[in-house]
Amino acid sequence: MHFFTPVNAEDILMGQSTSESQFGSIFQIYKSTDDFPELEEVNMAIVGVCEDRNAPDNSGSKNAPDAVRAFLYKLFGTGFTAKVADLGNIMPGHSTEDTYFALRSVVDHLVRKNIIPIILGGSQDLTYAQFLGYKDLEQTINMVSVDSVFDLGNPDEEIANHSYLGKIILHQPNFLFNYSNMGYQTYLVDQNSLGMMTKLYFDFYRLGQIRDKIEIAEPIIRQADMMSFDITSIKHSDAPANPNASPNGFYSEEACQMLRYAGMNDRLSSLGIYEINPDFDESGKTAHLAAQMIWCFMDGYYNRKNDYPSRTNPDYTRFHVIMESEKHEINFYKSKKSDRWWMEIPYPPIKGAKFERHTLIPCNYSDYELAVSGEIPDRWWQTYQKLS
Repeated sequence: MHFFTPVNAEDILMGQSTSESQFGSIFQIYKSTDDFPELEEVNMAIVGVCEDRNAPDNSGSKNAPDAVRAFLYKLFGTGFTAKVADLGNIMPGHSTEDTYFALRSVVDHLVRKNIIPIILGGSQDLTYAQFLGYKDLEQTINMVSVDSVFDLGNPDEEIANHSYLGKIILHQPNFLFNYSNMGYQTYLVDQNSLGMMTKLYFDFYRLGQIRDKIEIAEPIIRQADMMSFDITSIKHSDAPANPNASPNGFYSEEACQMLRYAGMNDRLSSLGIYEINPDFDESGKTAHLAAQMIWCFMDGYYNRKNDYPSRTNPDYTRFHVIMESEKHEINFYKSKKSDRWWMEIPYPPIKGAKFERHTLIPCNYSDYELAVSGEIPDRWWQTYQKLS
């Protein structure tokens, strides 16, 4: 993996040593050019990306990876055995396109080896490179973003940290099946953007919706193959390390809970945390929070149930709901392992296998209750429209 520069763990820890049960001792860390980690037994890989040239409003976020490591290495792997490699940092290429190519190649390589890259940005336009890592995997994917805005931008603009999503949506060939935003703040979002998201049958959930009942986030996240987390979605008092941080946003505990949901998602194969700027951090508060979020992701991963449903598997209870006022029938599946729910979307066989992996979508008990009462759940209808 010739894209990486080794980590200077001694400088990061300021000469302090770590005990045998802290991540600084547990992780396989790329510390010297002749000692790249073996990946055979690894479940996750830390990937630092020191790139922020397309974030003129947040210059300095390129220094985030080592700032997060300073706290991550000191955490204890209590409750699970972390099989994690820290691959070091991808340094800025001659152009941002070079950096994107490096990250894209790394994501592709790791996902093929069933290793989850945990990407420490850098600016959030790196999400585009994270997305491109799936281009050659010959499947359509779902993406979830925790963000206070949509970052659609103008199609004619150069890519930036506030316009990367538009590039993803317009990418050809198109391999994005669904995009979900969690935590958008209405007063920060243009009405036209909301209209576009609706027309594309994408999911978007206001900050208040998620904060009112954090459990709503679980099935949204469970549908995703990749996750992008903008640190500015967390309120300034909990995560000040960005000049654009908002007084409103998620609390740190909610961010950690969402990352645990992400870890428990059997399908999620890459995670990116972006926009942390150490120049604005107060006593390392944001970097410390990001480290704890990663810990929660790992805790979720090592508590995965591996219970993505099969239509004939006896480990699931099947519920068949006939909609009296509609011409639809909905099959629900409930896991006996985890009590989690899915619902089935009818899919025309003539369309082949391209979208078949999206015909069983995560949901919760309230979706089942809604169907029993005679109403079609929104997430069922949106997916049905895309598959029809």
